[in-house]
Amino acid sequence: MKRILAVLLIVSLSFVVFAQGASEAPAKQQEIRVLLANHPYGELLKPLIPEFEAQSGIKVNYESLQESQLTQKLTTEFATGSSTVDVFMTRPLQEGLLFIKNGWYGSLAKYDFGDYPAASVDLGRKDGVPYIVPLVIEWQVMYYRKDLFKKAGVKVPTNFVELEAAAKALTKDGVAGFGSRGKGAAAVTQISSFIYNFGGNYLENNVAVFDSPEALEGFRYYGRLLGNYGPQGIASMSWENLMPVFQAGKLAMWTDASVFLGQVVDPTKTNIPAEDIGVAQLPAGPNGDSPFIVTSWGMAMSSKSKNPDAALQFLNWATSKELAVKGMLANIPMSRDSAWANDTVRKNMNAELIATQAHAAKNGYPLDRPFMSAVGQARDLIGEVIVEAIDTKGTSTRLPALATEKAKAVNELLKADGEYGGK
Repeated sequence: MKRILAVLLIVSLSFVVFAQGASEAPAKQQEIRVLLANHPYGELLKPLIPEFEAQSGIKVNYESLQESQLTQKLTTEFATGSSTVDVFMTRPLQEGLLFIKNGWYGSLAKYDFGDYPAASVDLGRKDGVPYIVPLVIEWQVMYYRKDLFKKAGVKVPTNFVELEAAAKALTKDGVAGFGSRGKGAAAVTQISSFIYNFGGNYLENNVAVFDSPEALEGFRYYGRLLGNYGPQGIASMSWENLMPVFQAGKLAMWTDASVFLGQVVDPTKTNIPAEDIGVAQLPAGPNGDSPFIVTSWGMAMSSKSKNPDAALQFLNWATSKELAVKGMLANIPMSRDSAWANDTVRKNMNAELIATQAHAAKNGYPLDRPFMSAVGQARDLIGEVIVEAIDTKGTSTRLPALATEKAKAVNELLKADGEYGGK
Protein backbone atom coordinates (compact mmCIF):
# COMPACT_ATOMS: atom_id res chain seq x y z
CA MET A 1 0.00 0.00 0.00
CA LYS A 2 2.81 2.39 0.91
CA ARG A 3 4.52 1.55 -2.40
CA ILE A 4 1.33 2.42 -4.33
CA LEU A 5 0.95 5.74 -2.49
CA ALA A 6 4.58 6.59 -3.18
CA VAL A 7 4.15 5.91 -6.90
CA LEU A 8 1.00 8.04 -7.02
CA LEU A 9 2.81 10.86 -5.24
CA ILE A 10 5.68 10.75 -7.71
CA VAL A 11 3.28 10.75 -10.66
CA SER A 12 1.30 13.68 -9.28
CA LEU A 13 4.43 15.69 -8.55
CA SER A 14 5.71 14.97 -12.04
CA PHE A 15 2.44 16.25 -13.47
CA VAL A 16 2.70 19.47 -11.44
CA VAL A 17 6.28 20.04 -12.57
CA PHE A 18 5.29 19.33 -16.19
CA ALA A 19 2.32 21.67 -15.93
CA GLN A 20 4.48 24.43 -14.48
CA GLY A 21 7.06 23.93 -17.21
CA ALA A 22 4.36 24.11 -19.85
CA SER A 23 2.94 27.32 -18.42
CA GLU A 24 6.38 28.90 -18.35
CA ALA A 25 7.13 28.13 -22.01
CA PRO A 26 8.21 31.30 -23.83
CA ALA A 27 5.39 33.21 -25.49
CA LYS A 28 5.38 33.44 -29.27
CA GLN A 29 7.28 36.51 -30.51
CA GLN A 30 5.00 39.34 -31.61
CA GLU A 31 5.28 40.31 -35.28
CA ILE A 32 4.01 43.35 -37.14
CA ARG A 33 3.88 44.23 -40.82
CA VAL A 34 5.01 47.72 -41.78
CA LEU A 35 4.75 49.41 -45.19
CA LEU A 36 7.24 52.22 -45.84
CA ALA A 37 7.54 54.63 -48.74
CA ASN A 38 10.57 54.82 -50.99
CA HIS A 39 11.25 58.22 -49.43
CA PRO A 40 14.27 59.72 -47.63
CA TYR A 41 12.68 59.12 -44.23
CA GLY A 42 11.74 55.56 -45.11
CA GLU A 43 15.35 55.00 -46.19
CA LEU A 44 16.61 56.48 -42.91
CA LEU A 45 14.29 54.26 -40.89
CA LYS A 46 15.09 50.89 -42.47
CA PRO A 47 18.62 50.36 -41.08
CA LEU A 48 17.43 51.43 -37.61
CA ILE A 49 14.63 48.86 -37.37
CA PRO A 50 16.92 46.15 -35.89
CA GLU A 51 17.51 48.50 -32.94
CA PHE A 52 13.76 48.66 -32.31
CA GLU A 53 13.48 44.89 -32.60
CA ALA A 54 16.27 44.38 -30.06
CA GLN A 55 14.74 46.86 -27.61
CA SER A 56 11.14 45.71 -27.93
CA GLY A 57 11.36 42.04 -28.80
CA ILE A 58 8.90 42.72 -31.64
CA LYS A 59 9.71 41.33 -35.08
CA VAL A 60 9.14 43.90 -37.84
CA ASN A 61 8.41 42.65 -41.35
CA TYR A 62 8.68 45.70 -43.58
CA GLU A 63 8.26 46.45 -47.25
CA SER A 64 9.41 49.58 -49.09
CA LEU A 65 7.42 50.80 -52.09
CA GLN A 66 7.38 53.72 -54.49
CA GLU A 67 4.72 56.19 -53.30
CA SER A 68 2.04 55.48 -55.91
CA GLN A 69 2.60 51.72 -55.53
CA LEU A 70 2.25 52.09 -51.76
CA THR A 71 -1.11 53.85 -52.08
CA GLN A 72 -2.34 51.29 -54.60
CA LYS A 73 -1.27 48.34 -52.45
CA LEU A 74 -2.89 49.74 -49.32
CA THR A 75 -6.10 50.64 -51.17
CA THR A 76 -6.39 47.20 -52.74
CA GLU A 77 -5.70 45.33 -49.51
CA PHE A 78 -8.08 47.43 -47.43
CA ALA A 79 -10.85 47.40 -50.04
CA THR A 80 -10.72 43.60 -50.40
CA GLY A 81 -10.44 42.96 -46.67
CA SER A 82 -7.19 41.06 -47.18
CA SER A 83 -4.80 43.44 -45.44
CA THR A 84 -2.45 42.25 -42.71
CA VAL A 85 -0.64 45.58 -42.41
CA ASP A 86 -0.25 47.10 -38.95
CA VAL A 87 1.60 50.39 -39.52
CA PHE A 88 2.20 52.35 -42.71
CA MET A 89 3.47 55.63 -44.11
CA THR A 90 0.68 57.69 -45.63
CA ARG A 91 0.16 61.00 -47.42
CA PRO A 92 -2.48 63.11 -45.63
CA LEU A 93 -3.16 65.18 -48.74
CA GLN A 94 -3.27 62.20 -51.09
CA GLU A 95 -5.19 59.35 -49.45
CA GLY A 96 -6.07 60.94 -46.11
CA LEU A 97 -9.69 61.89 -46.79
CA LEU A 98 -10.49 58.61 -48.54
CA PHE A 99 -8.90 56.41 -45.88
CA ILE A 100 -10.62 58.28 -43.04
CA LYS A 101 -13.97 58.08 -44.84
CA ASN A 102 -13.57 54.33 -45.36
CA GLY A 103 -12.48 53.66 -41.79
CA TRP A 104 -9.09 52.25 -42.77
CA TYR A 105 -7.02 54.25 -40.28
CA GLY A 106 -6.94 53.20 -36.64
CA SER A 107 -7.57 55.77 -33.91
CA LEU A 108 -4.48 57.44 -32.44
CA ALA A 109 -6.27 58.97 -29.47
CA LYS A 110 -3.54 57.59 -27.18
CA TYR A 111 -0.72 59.32 -29.11
CA ASP A 112 0.87 62.51 -27.75
CA PHE A 113 0.48 65.22 -30.42
CA GLY A 114 1.75 68.05 -28.22
CA ASP A 115 4.96 68.52 -30.24
CA TYR A 116 3.26 69.15 -33.59
CA PRO A 117 1.69 72.22 -35.25
CA ALA A 118 -2.06 71.97 -34.70
CA ALA A 119 -2.85 72.53 -38.39
CA SER A 120 -0.74 69.53 -39.43
CA VAL A 121 -2.57 67.28 -36.96
CA ASP A 122 -5.98 68.57 -38.04
CA LEU A 123 -5.35 67.33 -41.61
CA GLY A 124 -5.67 63.79 -40.29
CA ARG A 125 -8.48 64.33 -37.79
CA LYS A 126 -12.21 63.68 -38.05
CA ASP A 127 -14.86 64.29 -35.40
CA GLY A 128 -12.10 65.06 -32.94
CA VAL A 129 -10.30 61.74 -33.46
CA PRO A 130 -6.71 61.89 -34.80
CA TYR A 131 -5.65 59.24 -37.30
CA ILE A 132 -2.30 60.40 -38.74
CA VAL A 133 0.98 61.38 -37.06
CA PRO A 134 2.58 64.20 -39.10
CA LEU A 135 6.00 62.98 -40.14
CA VAL A 136 7.65 65.14 -42.79
CA ILE A 137 6.97 68.64 -44.07
CA GLU A 138 8.00 69.72 -47.54
CA TRP A 139 8.05 72.97 -49.43
CA GLN A 140 9.16 73.75 -52.93
CA VAL A 141 12.74 74.90 -53.38
CA MET A 142 15.12 75.38 -56.27
CA TYR A 143 18.34 73.37 -56.30
CA TYR A 144 20.93 74.99 -58.55
CA ARG A 145 24.53 74.72 -59.70
CA LYS A 146 26.49 77.61 -58.20
CA ASP A 147 29.49 76.87 -60.42
CA LEU A 148 27.47 77.00 -63.64
CA PHE A 149 25.76 80.23 -62.60
CA LYS A 150 29.14 81.81 -61.85
CA LYS A 151 30.66 80.61 -65.11
CA ALA A 152 27.72 81.97 -67.13
CA GLY A 153 27.59 85.23 -65.18
CA VAL A 154 23.95 84.59 -64.25
CA LYS A 155 22.32 85.71 -61.00
CA VAL A 156 20.10 83.39 -59.00
CA PRO A 157 16.59 84.24 -60.27
CA THR A 158 14.12 85.89 -57.91
CA ASN A 159 11.11 86.03 -60.25
CA PHE A 160 9.65 84.10 -63.16
CA VAL A 161 11.07 86.46 -65.81
CA GLU A 162 14.58 85.98 -64.46
CA LEU A 163 13.99 82.22 -64.10
CA GLU A 164 13.18 81.80 -67.78
CA ALA A 165 16.15 83.94 -68.82
CA ALA A 166 18.48 81.92 -66.59
CA ALA A 167 17.13 78.63 -67.96
CA LYS A 168 17.83 79.82 -71.50
CA ALA A 169 21.34 81.02 -70.67
CA LEU A 170 22.30 77.82 -68.86
CA THR A 171 21.02 75.39 -71.51
CA LYS A 172 24.27 74.56 -73.29
CA ASP A 173 27.14 72.10 -73.47
CA GLY A 174 24.90 69.11 -72.84
CA VAL A 175 23.34 70.65 -69.72
CA ALA A 176 19.60 71.32 -69.48
CA GLY A 177 18.84 74.70 -67.96
CA PHE A 178 15.76 73.79 -65.94
CA GLY A 179 14.01 70.69 -64.69
CA SER A 180 10.88 69.91 -62.71
CA ARG A 181 8.43 67.03 -62.77
CA GLY A 182 6.74 66.57 -66.12
CA LYS A 183 5.13 63.18 -65.69
CA GLY A 184 1.41 63.90 -65.61
CA ALA A 185 -0.05 63.19 -62.18
CA ALA A 186 3.37 63.37 -60.49
CA ALA A 187 3.83 66.92 -61.78
CA VAL A 188 0.63 68.22 -60.16
CA THR A 189 2.39 68.99 -56.88
CA GLN A 190 5.34 70.82 -58.44
CA ILE A 191 3.38 72.93 -60.89
CA SER A 192 1.04 73.98 -58.07
CA SER A 193 3.34 76.78 -56.87
CA PHE A 194 3.61 78.13 -60.41
CA ILE A 195 -0.17 78.17 -60.75
CA TYR A 196 -0.54 79.87 -57.33
CA ASN A 197 2.01 82.51 -58.26
CA PHE A 198 0.11 83.40 -61.42
CA GLY A 199 -2.98 83.86 -59.25
CA GLY A 200 -4.65 80.53 -60.01
CA ASN A 201 -5.63 77.48 -57.98
CA TYR A 202 -6.93 73.94 -58.39
CA LEU A 203 -10.07 74.30 -56.27
CA GLU A 204 -11.93 77.23 -54.76
CA ASN A 205 -14.72 76.42 -52.31
CA ASN A 206 -14.54 72.82 -53.54
CA VAL A 207 -15.12 73.75 -57.18
CA ALA A 208 -12.47 73.08 -59.84
CA VAL A 209 -11.03 76.35 -61.18
CA PHE A 210 -7.81 75.27 -62.87
CA ASP A 211 -9.24 76.37 -66.22
CA SER A 212 -9.16 80.03 -65.15
CA PRO A 213 -7.02 82.50 -67.16
CA GLU A 214 -4.57 82.74 -64.25
CA ALA A 215 -4.17 78.97 -63.92
CA LEU A 216 -3.75 78.63 -67.69
CA GLU A 217 -0.87 81.11 -67.56
CA GLY A 218 0.77 78.85 -64.99
CA PHE A 219 0.35 75.80 -67.23
CA ARG A 220 1.72 77.67 -70.26
CA TYR A 221 4.72 79.06 -68.41
CA TYR A 222 5.61 75.68 -66.89
CA GLY A 223 5.20 74.00 -70.27
CA ARG A 224 7.38 76.61 -71.95
CA LEU A 225 10.17 76.21 -69.38
CA LEU A 226 10.24 72.43 -69.48
CA GLY A 227 9.54 72.11 -73.20
CA ASN A 228 12.35 74.47 -74.17
CA TYR A 229 14.95 74.00 -71.44
CA GLY A 230 14.21 70.66 -69.77
CA PRO A 231 16.03 67.33 -70.21
CA GLN A 232 15.04 65.10 -73.09
CA GLY A 233 11.94 63.07 -72.22
CA ILE A 234 10.89 65.48 -69.47
CA ALA A 235 7.16 64.78 -69.99
CA SER A 236 7.70 61.26 -68.63
CA MET A 237 9.98 62.21 -65.73
CA SER A 238 9.24 62.42 -62.00
CA TRP A 239 11.66 63.21 -59.17
CA GLU A 240 13.16 59.71 -59.28
CA ASN A 241 14.25 60.41 -62.86
CA LEU A 242 15.32 64.03 -62.43
CA MET A 243 17.49 63.62 -59.36
CA PRO A 244 20.07 61.40 -61.12
CA VAL A 245 20.23 63.90 -63.99
CA PHE A 246 21.03 66.70 -61.53
CA GLN A 247 23.51 64.51 -59.63
CA ALA A 248 25.25 63.64 -62.90
CA GLY A 249 25.83 67.34 -63.61
CA LYS A 250 23.42 67.51 -66.54
CA LEU A 251 20.90 69.93 -65.01
CA ALA A 252 21.52 73.52 -63.91
CA MET A 253 18.29 74.14 -61.95
CA TRP A 254 15.78 71.73 -60.48
CA THR A 255 12.65 72.66 -58.54
CA ASP A 256 11.20 70.03 -56.25
CA ALA A 257 10.57 69.27 -52.60
CA SER A 258 12.95 70.39 -49.87
CA VAL A 259 13.21 66.84 -48.56
CA PHE A 260 15.67 65.80 -51.27
CA LEU A 261 18.62 67.97 -50.23
CA GLY A 262 20.32 65.19 -48.27
CA GLN A 263 20.36 62.94 -51.32
CA VAL A 264 21.30 65.74 -53.68
CA VAL A 265 24.52 66.50 -51.78
CA ASP A 266 25.34 62.90 -50.79
CA PRO A 267 28.93 62.39 -52.05
CA THR A 268 28.25 58.71 -52.69
CA LYS A 269 25.45 59.58 -55.11
CA THR A 270 26.46 62.80 -56.84
CA ASN A 271 29.30 63.89 -59.10
CA ILE A 272 28.98 67.50 -57.95
CA PRO A 273 30.93 68.91 -54.98
CA ALA A 274 28.56 69.99 -52.21
CA GLU A 275 29.92 73.53 -52.31
CA ASP A 276 28.70 73.85 -55.91
CA ILE A 277 25.09 73.02 -55.01
CA GLY A 278 22.83 75.82 -53.83
CA VAL A 279 19.30 75.88 -52.43
CA ALA A 280 17.09 78.90 -53.12
CA GLN A 281 13.45 79.73 -52.66
CA LEU A 282 11.19 79.33 -55.66
CA PRO A 283 11.21 82.59 -57.66
CA ALA A 284 8.13 84.77 -57.33
CA GLY A 285 5.45 84.96 -59.99
CA PRO A 286 3.58 88.01 -61.29
CA ASN A 287 0.73 87.52 -58.80
CA GLY A 288 2.29 85.75 -55.85
CA ASP A 289 5.31 84.54 -53.92
CA SER A 290 3.77 81.44 -52.36
CA PRO A 291 5.53 78.09 -52.69
CA PHE A 292 3.59 75.17 -51.31
CA ILE A 293 4.45 74.03 -47.79
CA VAL A 294 2.68 70.85 -46.76
CA THR A 295 2.65 67.88 -44.44
CA SER A 296 3.71 65.51 -47.16
CA TRP A 297 4.00 62.30 -45.18
CA GLY A 298 2.61 60.88 -41.99
CA MET A 299 2.43 57.53 -40.24
CA ALA A 300 -0.72 55.65 -39.31
CA MET A 301 -2.02 52.38 -37.89
CA SER A 302 -4.48 50.08 -39.59
CA SER A 303 -7.92 49.87 -38.02
CA LYS A 304 -7.72 46.11 -38.67
CA SER A 305 -4.34 45.58 -37.00
CA LYS A 306 -4.18 42.24 -35.18
CA ASN A 307 -1.41 43.59 -32.93
CA PRO A 308 -2.47 47.15 -32.05
CA ASP A 309 -0.30 47.43 -28.93
CA ALA A 310 2.84 46.35 -30.78
CA ALA A 311 1.87 48.56 -33.72
CA LEU A 312 1.50 51.60 -31.46
CA GLN A 313 4.85 50.81 -29.85
CA PHE A 314 6.51 50.82 -33.28
CA LEU A 315 4.71 53.99 -34.34
CA ASN A 316 5.81 55.79 -31.16
CA TRP A 317 9.41 54.78 -31.86
CA ALA A 318 9.36 55.60 -35.59
CA THR A 319 7.94 59.09 -34.94
CA SER A 320 9.95 59.81 -31.77
CA LYS A 321 11.76 63.05 -30.95
CA GLU A 322 15.10 61.25 -31.22
CA LEU A 323 14.44 60.01 -34.75
CA ALA A 324 13.05 63.39 -35.76
CA VAL A 325 16.44 64.90 -34.87
CA LYS A 326 18.20 62.16 -36.88
CA GLY A 327 15.98 63.04 -39.81
CA MET A 328 16.75 66.74 -39.55
CA LEU A 329 20.50 66.05 -39.40
CA ALA A 330 20.05 64.07 -42.63
CA ASN A 331 18.43 67.19 -44.16
CA ILE A 332 14.93 65.68 -43.94
CA PRO A 333 12.56 68.42 -42.70
CA MET A 334 10.52 66.83 -39.94
CA SER A 335 7.17 67.94 -38.54
CA ARG A 336 8.05 68.00 -34.83
CA ASP A 337 8.51 71.50 -33.38
CA SER A 338 11.24 70.28 -31.02
CA ALA A 339 13.34 69.04 -33.94
CA TRP A 340 13.51 72.53 -35.42
CA ALA A 341 14.41 74.00 -32.01
CA ASN A 342 17.19 71.46 -31.35
CA ASP A 343 20.57 73.19 -30.90
CA THR A 344 22.53 70.50 -32.74
CA VAL A 345 20.13 70.69 -35.67
CA ARG A 346 20.34 74.46 -35.89
CA LYS A 347 24.15 74.35 -35.84
CA ASN A 348 24.46 71.66 -38.50
CA MET A 349 21.50 72.01 -40.85
CA ASN A 350 21.99 73.73 -44.20
CA ALA A 351 21.54 77.48 -43.65
CA GLU A 352 20.09 78.03 -47.12
CA LEU A 353 17.46 75.35 -46.50
CA ILE A 354 16.51 76.95 -43.18
CA ALA A 355 16.09 80.30 -44.96
CA THR A 356 13.78 78.79 -47.57
CA GLN A 357 11.72 77.16 -44.81
CA ALA A 358 11.31 80.49 -43.04
CA HIS A 359 10.10 82.08 -46.28
CA ALA A 360 7.68 79.24 -47.04
CA ALA A 361 6.36 79.17 -43.47
CA LYS A 362 5.55 82.88 -43.72
CA ASN A 363 4.31 83.07 -47.31
CA GLY A 364 3.54 79.53 -48.43
CA TYR A 365 0.30 77.82 -49.42
CA PRO A 366 -0.71 74.72 -47.38
CA LEU A 367 -1.78 72.54 -50.33
CA ASP A 368 0.08 71.16 -53.35
CA ARG A 369 -2.85 69.29 -54.97
CA PRO A 370 -6.66 69.32 -54.93
CA PHE A 371 -7.74 68.39 -51.40
CA MET A 372 -10.49 65.85 -52.10
CA SER A 373 -11.19 62.15 -51.66
CA ALA A 374 -10.68 61.31 -55.34
CA VAL A 375 -7.39 63.20 -55.50
CA GLY A 376 -5.65 60.40 -57.39
CA GLN A 377 -8.15 60.57 -60.24
CA ALA A 378 -8.07 64.37 -60.15
CA ARG A 379 -4.29 64.35 -60.48
CA ASP A 380 -4.53 62.09 -63.52
CA LEU A 381 -6.93 64.55 -65.16
CA ILE A 382 -4.82 67.62 -64.37
CA GLY A 383 -1.73 65.70 -65.49
CA GLU A 384 -3.14 65.55 -69.01
CA VAL A 385 -3.22 69.35 -69.12
CA ILE A 386 0.37 69.53 -67.87
CA VAL A 387 1.67 67.09 -70.49
CA GLU A 388 -0.17 68.98 -73.25
CA ALA A 389 1.51 72.20 -72.12
CA ILE A 390 4.97 70.60 -72.05
CA ASP A 391 4.63 68.77 -75.36
CA THR A 392 3.65 72.03 -77.10
CA LYS A 393 6.16 74.18 -75.16
CA GLY A 394 3.26 76.19 -73.79
CA THR A 395 1.80 77.10 -77.19
CA SER A 396 -1.16 74.70 -77.37
CA THR A 397 -4.31 76.34 -78.72
CA ARG A 398 -6.45 73.54 -77.26
CA LEU A 399 -5.17 74.07 -73.72
CA PRO A 400 -8.16 76.19 -72.51
CA ALA A 401 -10.72 73.69 -73.81
CA LEU A 402 -8.75 70.75 -72.42
CA ALA A 403 -8.47 72.39 -68.99
CA THR A 404 -12.21 73.12 -68.95
CA GLU A 405 -13.00 69.53 -69.94
CA LYS A 406 -10.81 68.19 -67.12
CA ALA A 407 -12.16 70.71 -64.61
CA LYS A 408 -15.70 69.50 -65.35
CA ALA A 409 -14.53 65.92 -64.79
CA VAL A 410 -13.00 66.87 -61.43
CA ASN A 411 -16.28 68.54 -60.44
CA GLU A 412 -18.09 65.29 -61.22
CA LEU A 413 -15.70 63.46 -58.89
CA LEU A 414 -16.42 65.99 -56.16
CA LYS A 415 -20.17 65.55 -56.68
CA ALA A 416 -19.90 61.76 -56.55
CA ASP A 417 -18.20 61.99 -53.15
CA GLY A 418 -20.57 64.64 -51.79
CA GLU A 419 -17.79 67.21 -51.65
CA TYR A 420 -18.80 69.61 -54.44
CA GLY A 421 -19.18 73.18 -53.27
CA GLY A 422 -20.99 74.64 -56.28
CA LYS A 423 -24.68 75.03 -56.98
